[in-house]
Amino acid sequence: MWALTEDCKNRLYYGDNLTILREHVSDQSVDLIYLDPPFNSNASYNVLFEEKTGEKSAAQITAFEDTWHWGLESERAYHEVVAGRNGPHRLVTLLQAFRSFLGKSDMMAYLVMMAVRLVELYRVLKTTGSIYLHCDPTASHYIKLLMDAVFGGGQFRNEIIWQRTSAHNRLVRYGPVHDVIFFYTKGENWTWNQQHMPYDAGYVETFYRHVEEPTGRRYTLSDVTSNRPGGRYLWKGQAPPGKRFWGYSEETMSRFEAEGRLVYSKTGLPRYKRYLDEMPGQLLQDVWIDLPPVAAHAKERIHYQTQKPETLLERIIRASSNEGDLILDPFCGCGTAVAVAERLGRNWIGIDITYLAVNLMRRRLEDSFGKDLSPYRVVGDPKDLASAEALAEANRYQFEWWAVDLVGARPGQDKKKGADTGIDGCINFFDDESGKAKTIVVQVKSGHTTPGQVRDLKGVMEREKASIGAFITLHEPTGPMKQEAASAGFYENLLWPGQRFPRLQIISIGELLHGEKLEYPQWGPPVTFKRAPKRSKKKTEQGQLL
Repeated sequence: MWALTEDCKNRLYYGDNLTILREHVSDQSVDLIYLDPPFNSNASYNVLFEEKTGEKSAAQITAFEDTWHWGLESERAYHEVVAGRNGPHRLVTLLQAFRSFLGKSDMMAYLVMMAVRLVELYRVLKTTGSIYLHCDPTASHYIKLLMDAVFGGGQFRNEIIWQRTSAHNRLVRYGPVHDVIFFYTKGENWTWNQQHMPYDAGYVETFYRHVEEPTGRRYTLSDVTSNRPGGRYLWKGQAPPGKRFWGYSEETMSRFEAEGRLVYSKTGLPRYKRYLDEMPGQLLQDVWIDLPPVAAHAKERIHYQTQKPETLLERIIRASSNEGDLILDPFCGCGTAVAVAERLGRNWIGIDITYLAVNLMRRRLEDSFGKDLSPYRVVGDPKDLASAEALAEANRYQFEWWAVDLVGARPGQDKKKGADTGIDGCINFFDDESGKAKTIVVQVKSGHTTPGQVRDLKGVMEREKASIGAFITLHEPTGPMKQEAASAGFYENLLWPGQRFPRLQIISIGELLHGEKLEYPQWGPPVTFKRAPKRSKKKTEQGQLL
């Protein structure tokens, strides 16, 4: 069983998280788990209860296609839990009841695939660890029963309501604006660092209505007396009123006076000036309305459909882990949990079933932290020709995404959701000072290739008005294919006349793995991907166990 090593504690895994958890993550090695499992909450609620036929695999899930279907994968997972030895008895009983009620519906497929993974997440979590499961009301009632069955109902700590969006105009029902986050711990003693949220505007106006001149700082006035026996001295000739006592020693009152913290009433009674900006805020409750979603023009937005705001993950990670702890996100998508863990000085493991997501995470980390990024490894992506061939045979779409990334291109359209346009990826580049980007269209072929396919790419280039075309092949190109590519001629660099690049380039996976590059003008930084904003790592306060 794999365990963390000191030289490289951080990992991005490409693959099915069930397999990764079983083969690579040790028992009780993780301090905090956050998961936002994919679910088609936009589908009709009733459709999720219909029984389906077919043998689709749950591993078909792509980066932006978050549905589960009942098939052989679901059936195997169900039998593994019910007839196996790993799942707790209460989970076995629950799944059988679910199946009796839900049948072979999409909802049941989702629940059984989550159940087998929650068993593994329980195994890898430390006894002092916590787990936060992010979902929405479509299935949250079922998910909570699963969590009770795996972690124990007594380990439930909170149902957190996060307002993820502003009001919707729904004429026939209440607008759905919130997500649900279930917070469980594995044991009775867990890591906890108390968090606060800002005071709301009404509270500030009511209790911090005073504004100091000329600083503009808001403050409130607090009583400096107490009903407990204590100081009974005269302060500036004034005794505490009635039977009360001074709440502070004479020495402390003198310090308050020197700091300008005492404000006197008309009767001469002092009161303590407490500034708003010195207060941590109100204790965090289980309804979070102060963390807006990632706005359309936010710097952190990287155009991933289910991207969560960094402030949300920062709150969770700060509350339930300390510096140096290990954070796990088994459905990490664009890697918000991983990026925040890195920024806050935690170690991390991110897992995703699509290479597109893993590549996005890698770029996000490198763009955000640059030379300050902690050492990490990507595990599961092809490192040689044999593993590239295996990936192409197992999943052609994942192979294409991986190959497109080898040349630094942006992935093209999802072929499962529309007609194939002949574009697997694009690269934008500049070769002059006009500010207008030129385009390279990329095609990837994993099977038998012919000169006709190279000829077809010429047509795509003309249709898209692309300056250069790139034809990536799993196998070495033939002589006639090279001749067909050569007939496309050259693209001339406008900034440096005389510098020419083949207009249609064929490059094999073997050549790319050995460091070969596409040839094209590169004036200024590439503009293919939206870069993540630079982030600086922050120091955090150490917490303690409850």
